[in-house]
Amino acid sequence: MTLYPIETGHFKLDGGAMFGVVPKSLWQRTNPADANNMIDIAATSLLIEHGKQLILIDTGLGNKQSEKFFSHYHRWGDHSIDSSLKKHGFHRDDITDVFLTHLHFDHCGGTIQWNKDKTGYEPAFKNAKIWSNQEHWDWAINPNDRERASFLKENLLPMQESGHLNFLKRSKNRHFYENLGFEVLFVDGHTDKQMIPIIEYQDKKLVFTADLLPTAGHIPLPYVMGFDTRPLKTLTEKKLFLKEAVNNNYYLFLEHDAHNEVINLKDTEKGARLDSKFNFNELFTT
Repeated sequence: MTLYPIETGHFKLDGGAMFGVVPKSLWQRTNPADANNMIDIAATSLLIEHGKQLILIDTGLGNKQSEKFFSHYHRWGDHSIDSSLKKHGFHRDDITDVFLTHLHFDHCGGTIQWNKDKTGYEPAFKNAKIWSNQEHWDWAINPNDRERASFLKENLLPMQESGHLNFLKRSKNRHFYENLGFEVLFVDGHTDKQMIPIIEYQDKKLVFTADLLPTAGHIPLPYVMGFDTRPLKTLTEKKLFLKEAVNNNYYLFLEHDAHNEVINLKDTEKGARLDSKFNFNELFTT
């Protein structure tokens, strides 16, 4: 197995929304805001080369939305899935599996693209199975009013219509999937049945934290996003996860942190806190 970080594109989000009830005077110490209160956000996917499979975890925002839509998210930098895949010697047609932690547009938008003449949509990875889970899918296609703006029909319906969509079955909130080669933790605070991959790699456990822990600035327990549908559930799930991460020296791959690629944690009198920051390619050999 070999892993590769894949930069899909950077953008910005409102710092207050990203930190919920936490005052700006506290969260800006780790995530400084610009004059419009926007903070830097990444959408970093993870590519897993596993035998004959090339598994891409999450796909970023994509590029099919309108300029008006993207004007709300202030994209910056020159990262793209295609250039990042090319850097590692791959093409999007090589991808065999797309694993989506959840179906919010910033995690799955790159899965579907315009067709050639822009009359409709098609899978952006034409040879790939798309993996979600039935419970989260049902939640997304019948969205509550709070999440409606995050579950976009132009992302979801073409997945189903393409015939590429598959659902992972689960019997408990933690399950190892032989067909993918990694374990999945199911969590419900941010959105229903978000899937968190836990990957055994080079004698370490690497966790793709998705929106359970968006950035290093979100480590303290009360630092919960305003986007979460069940913030008290997030607190419970996060408390258990952080304790496990400290006790087992997990390495945390931060999908949304534009400045910290991988971190680990230590226990302090205030609870779990940042221990070390790592560049992925310095931590793991390829």
